[in-house]
Amino acid sequence: MEYKTLAEEILRGVGGKENVNSVVHCATRLRFKLKNISKADAAGLKKNPGVIMVVESGGQFQVVIGNHVGAVYEALVRGSALSDSGDDETQDNGTLFARAIDVISGIFTPFIGIMAASGILKGFLALALACGWLNPESGTYKVWFAASDAMFYFFPLVIGFTAGKKFGGNPFVTMMIGGAMVHPLMTAAFNAQQPGVPSEHFFGIPLVFINYASSVIPVILAAWASSWLEKRMMKLLPGSLRNFITPLICLMVIVPLTFLLIGPVATWASQQLANGYQFIYHISPTIAGAFMGALWQVCVIFGLHWGLVPLMINNFSILGHDTMLPLLLPAVMGQVGAVIGVMLRAKDARTKALAGSAISAGIFGITEPAVYGINLPRRRPFIFGCVGGALGAAILGYFQTTAYSFGFASIFTFTQIIPPTGFDQTVTAAIAGTAVAIVFAALATFFFGMNDEVAQRETADAAVAPASVQAPRGKTLVTSPMTGACVALEEVKDPTFASGLLGKGVAIIPSAGRVVSPVNGTVVSLFKTHHAIGIESEDGAEILIHVGIDTVKLDGKFFTPHVAVDAVVKQGDLLLEFDIQGITDAGYDLTTPVLITNSDDYLDVIPANIGHDVGEETLLLTLLR
Repeated sequence: MEYKTLAEEILRGVGGKENVNSVVHCATRLRFKLKNISKADAAGLKKNPGVIMVVESGGQFQVVIGNHVGAVYEALVRGSALSDSGDDETQDNGTLFARAIDVISGIFTPFIGIMAASGILKGFLALALACGWLNPESGTYKVWFAASDAMFYFFPLVIGFTAGKKFGGNPFVTMMIGGAMVHPLMTAAFNAQQPGVPSEHFFGIPLVFINYASSVIPVILAAWASSWLEKRMMKLLPGSLRNFITPLICLMVIVPLTFLLIGPVATWASQQLANGYQFIYHISPTIAGAFMGALWQVCVIFGLHWGLVPLMINNFSILGHDTMLPLLLPAVMGQVGAVIGVMLRAKDARTKALAGSAISAGIFGITEPAVYGINLPRRRPFIFGCVGGALGAAILGYFQTTAYSFGFASIFTFTQIIPPTGFDQTVTAAIAGTAVAIVFAALATFFFGMNDEVAQRETADAAVAPASVQAPRGKTLVTSPMTGACVALEEVKDPTFASGLLGKGVAIIPSAGRVVSPVNGTVVSLFKTHHAIGIESEDGAEILIHVGIDTVKLDGKFFTPHVAVDAVVKQGDLLLEFDIQGITDAGYDLTTPVLITNSDDYLDVIPANIGHDVGEETLLLTLLR
């Protein structure tokens, strides 16, 4: 229910369904292609407690949600009938680069998870062979190899489907075009032909067969051509014929055109792209490594990393290996190292807990919690993470560490860089470079990344100020909005709140059914179910008070608001009342998170009374700038 509410609010924030051309999601973001980006309310969305960040990049309007983005996406699509396909003719074209990023992400995002999983399985098989755990002639190996290789071998079918959806065509037609490219008859013809000598003809035109298994660019161009032709045919043909005549024409025209022109030209372009990358890389692998290690996370922040994904996949298709993927491992682990430094230096238990969860996610290749939740708000840890990534990747570049299957840069990458000949110095270099990235970032952050924060924290810990005292310069004091027992946020039985993705803060188990304003400010949001309220203080702190867990399902029952949106309130003013007994009898947990949803704007958010009972207007949180 909460995901449905959040999805509705996000849809309004992007200008409504009529302003959305298409939407897809990746690991943490909703990626909208909007018809008119000026109609979107980025500032309003950033204030939404369910939104971590809003990024406009690569022609996309990206709403960062967190690990539960899949559930929000499902609620969004189910409630609005939106899709991940769009009509290019209705889109704001933007720059060529922006359009390219949008097309690339739209094609590859739907299957990036299974593609990474297939690459990891390939890595495990390589490790098993190197360690002598499996025999390549055994049935066990063959079954698992087929599972790991199917995705890559039948790339033309998978990409044909997603490319067709992205280009606004019939994805089943474009998938069949990809299927024709890897059909056994075509593969057999490729294996039988003499190099450079056409063995077959299409209406007298010589056919040069190419092995399109694992290819990327040819099927993307073929899918675009089919979608273009399909749109024209749909306009020309009568309704009674278009449903089967249009696919017939597309197959009869585009499949031969792919074998005669599109495929050979695209294959040549793919080879030139791979050779061009190899040329640039071999000018100085060390510098290439330092460059990628330093800037990869910056590209991830703005969603620009999608521009490099096809290049890596193309390298695997043409060369059978890739040297870019290993360079990203120190970049990821450098941010993990910086979080380790923050965790070791931090004094409050909550920061340590958030850092611990960010470390576990980062090890498996998901760096958003580390970057957005820990490093980037503190600035210097993020910089040290990038520097550590540059140093580590330079080592991998010097030894020319190579990956032999695709995947996310994560701890599993170590299995994907094992050469077919077994362990060698390139694997050792990867281990050493990753260790350098982690250790440098951790030590630099520990000694130089948090000095000001530690000093301010000690000052805050020494100060015991009642709510009526004016906050010292550089601080904002937030008082308790209710009476009850104050507990740590990580004790809340809801991972969305407990993880801190929605903001730092505490939780209160109420003993009285009243919510009062914790600051002087303005009511900026009041959920229609009245179970949650948002307030912006006079100095810019954005506070969410969420009464109970899953109480949105009560649909307003047992809640009585006493203010409306845009109401100006003073500290202690009554905001809403609720029936504790009624909510408890209905089976709901009344633990109430009190969050600072713009925590990234502050150096830290320090709880004051965890483990103690608090009353209305008792000091609850200290916000440090």
